[in-house]
Amino acid sequence: MESASAQASVIVTYSGRTATVEMNRPEAMNAMNEEMLRELVNALKEITDNEDVHAVILKGKGKAFSAGGDIKMMLSSEGEEGEAAFNSLMDCISELVTTLYFMPKLTICGIHGAAAGLGLSVALAADYIIAEPESKIAMNFIGIGLIPDGGGHFFLERKLGEVRAKELIWEGKVMRAQEAFEKGLIHEVAAETLEQSIETKLQKWLNSPIQAMIKTKKILGEKNRPLLLKMLELEKNAQMKMRKTSDHQEGVKAFVEKRNPNFTGN
Repeated sequence: MESASAQASVIVTYSGRTATVEMNRPEAMNAMNEEMLRELVNALKEITDNEDVHAVILKGKGKAFSAGGDIKMMLSSEGEEGEAAFNSLMDCISELVTTLYFMPKLTICGIHGAAAGLGLSVALAADYIIAEPESKIAMNFIGIGLIPDGGGHFFLERKLGEVRAKELIWEGKVMRAQEAFEKGLIHEVAAETLEQSIETKLQKWLNSPIQAMIKTKKILGEKNRPLLLKMLELEKNAQMKMRKTSDHQEGVKAFVEKRNPNFTGN
């Protein structure tokens, strides 16, 4: 690696035509708090403007890719002030996902350990996903009485179709990489180490007419832009309502107390 710049929650490393973005909260399984979300947005925007970069690798430091949104964010957003903070947070999540999905670079997401909730939504915004065989992949917002955000509905519906997307969201099932691959959720199960599999894919791309590939990405992205933006707005409004439900409060409380929740449908 030729050069690197480190921030508290995100590390960006440049090598040749490639930028690697690494989430850096290993002590929290890279759970995404507001600081990390904003640093990710800033890092990806900086890379977007860098014409020397053609490919981007997204991964997590430590034992997991990302366990999802930081539960502390959900506990600290009550009242009018909390509602305004939550709106700002959801806007930041939308900015992160759109920046990653629309960026004029080819993107690879490398998953190890957990990729859950918002962590999975962000991973799905990449062009290509490689996961270690023992990874735990889940769209598990349902466990705390919430709906997927970060464009989760958009990405799952496009990959799985409406019927299977609803099934996956409603069950909140934890899958190993092979099952996620068979469903069409990820593109590849790492046959070697995750790093080797990423490098193999990266070199294949870098030895291809990459500007033509990026142009195809731009065309399809522009076609999909109105729908993704609409989905993100719908998710934001719905999530605000879900946060006020008794089931969400019970889900968070049960998570903190490490017990099974007792949902009532309210």
